[in-house]
Amino acid sequence: MTFGATTISSIYKERWEIEIFFKTLKQTMKVKSFVGTSENALRIQIWTALIAMLLFKWLFHLSKTEWSFSNLVSMLRLNLFMYRDLMDWLNDLFAIEPEIPAFKQLRLPIQGFGQLQK
Repeated sequence: MTFGATTISSIYKERWEIEIFFKTLKQTMKVKSFVGTSENALRIQIWTALIAMLLFKWLFHLSKTEWSFSNLVSMLRLNLFMYRDLMDWLNDLFAIEPEIPAFKQLRLPIQGFGQLQK
């Protein structure tokens, strides 16, 4: 009751900016709930989402498509495990076919594996 009207309005404005930030974070980065409950776990998850959002914003800046940010994030999420040149794909999303990676089977030398089968 001792605060002035301008102080209360600035506090509300800062609180509203925090609400908008978390709304954007939840919608864009699909952070629906937090995995951990400790302060450190929350900080790690928020920082990870912020770094991902920064990378997505940078790719959106480099992209020459007319798409919205959320559509670009969705397309990147869908094509996350495709082998493509990222910059070519960003400039023309549907023209670049995915590459088929060369299959290389690596040998896994396991000592004493034959003894375990007996």
